[in-house]
Amino acid sequence: MYLTSEKKKEFFATHGKSEFDTGSPEGQVAMFTHRINYLTGHLKINRKDLVTRRSLVALVGKRRKLLDYLKEIDIERYRAIVKALGIRK
Repeated sequence: MYLTSEKKKEFFATHGKSEFDTGSPEGQVAMFTHRINYLTGHLKINRKDLVTRRSLVALVGKRRKLLDYLKEIDIERYRAIVKALGIRK
């Protein structure tokens, strides 16, 4: 599997408040970004996989909504997570 529980804890520890804080927007954005990168690599190999393409578009939408929420709440946290993850905006 591409994502283990240790990897998840690492994401939430570095981007969230703690490794057990799975509800923070920063941690969720980091998880979505990791999954988006994984699915993008899969789609580069398997171009006709339309189900994966559809789930990728849904994930990008979820990440966008979380980033918009974070932007409204605290612009500094938004800028920090975008810079840390290398998300272009």
